[in-house]
Amino acid sequence: MRIAVSGGGTGGHIYPALALIREIEKRNEQAKFLYIGTEQGLESKIVPKENIPFKSIHITGFQRKISLENIKTLIRFWKGVRDSKRILKQFKPDVVIGTGGYVCGPVVYAAAKLKIPALIHEQNSVPGLTNKFLSRYVDKVAVCFEDAKAFFPEEKVILTGNPRASEVMGQDGIKGRLSTGLKINVPAVLIFGGSRGARPLNEAVLKSLAELGEKNYQVLYVTGEAHYEEVKKEVELVGSPENVIIKPFIHNMPEVLSGIDLTVARAGATTLAELTSLGIPSILIPSPYVTNNHQEKNARSLSEHGAAELLLEKDLSGAKLVKLIDAILLDKQKLTNMKSAAKKLGIPDAAGRLYSVMQEVIDRKQK
Repeated sequence: MRIAVSGGGTGGHIYPALALIREIEKRNEQAKFLYIGTEQGLESKIVPKENIPFKSIHITGFQRKISLENIKTLIRFWKGVRDSKRILKQFKPDVVIGTGGYVCGPVVYAAAKLKIPALIHEQNSVPGLTNKFLSRYVDKVAVCFEDAKAFFPEEKVILTGNPRASEVMGQDGIKGRLSTGLKINVPAVLIFGGSRGARPLNEAVLKSLAELGEKNYQVLYVTGEAHYEEVKKEVELVGSPENVIIKPFIHNMPEVLSGIDLTVARAGATTLAELTSLGIPSILIPSPYVTNNHQEKNARSLSEHGAAELLLEKDLSGAKLVKLIDAILLDKQKLTNMKSAAKKLGIPDAAGRLYSVMQEVIDRKQK
């Protein structure tokens, strides 16, 4: 089996692709892969480290307003299609899978025009322009949120969940706690704003550090590497509370998440997939700086089912954040109810489901 994968720009597109590749490798040791991305994207750094063959094309995203740059992008798109056709003809894949980002546009479109089985995977509740465009040409559209189904052809769309969710299952939560310095038998809240951190969240936490230091629960606060030194100085000024642990980044996040009682985070698709598969209650502070405000819509898909509390960035303050943490972590019944609600939304076998959809697409074209 030969599989070409394309997805780029952000980790939210790349990590689900890698999770699917690992699932395919478990089921088929003879499978061969080719990842097609851009040299400028994060994928050019992440994918080669996974020992996956990588080729690049040059493409940029469309702007959401009329501009001369969009004409240049259209020219790059057709060149990207031509380059993708050449790459795909050389590799001869049985299927092409797109996991999002503008690089998928020419790659998956080229596959469709070459009559190669193709499918796309949409992680968010509101799809981007690329996947909306590609849905007309692919055989199947896999989604992670029920809300996303409405944006795609009904006969093609199927709910699979995010394959990244499968990778957080079966982790050792106690080991995860110990690796960060958290105590075993004390409730713990994890606060993080993504790999680069989130300044408004950092500011809110810093303003409430003294108050958090008096709580009978633990706080694991991940600042993001860019903000770590600055935050560390502020923490030292308030006496470095014993129950607050500061980290710049966590490399074993699935393991750590498995031992956490409550999470405060942005509302990226991968984060929500991990939280729901593990049944972890959350306070979600969606980034307002993303396309189509999709993080807020992602967050509402959890908050409306009782699995999370939604706190908009414009309403964020240290006092509000601590009040919400207390309301969940110190109320055992509420915590239990939210855990149950989160678990119901999780799709822990997402990688397996997506694998089955891929196999169906291949089998259908071979008949």
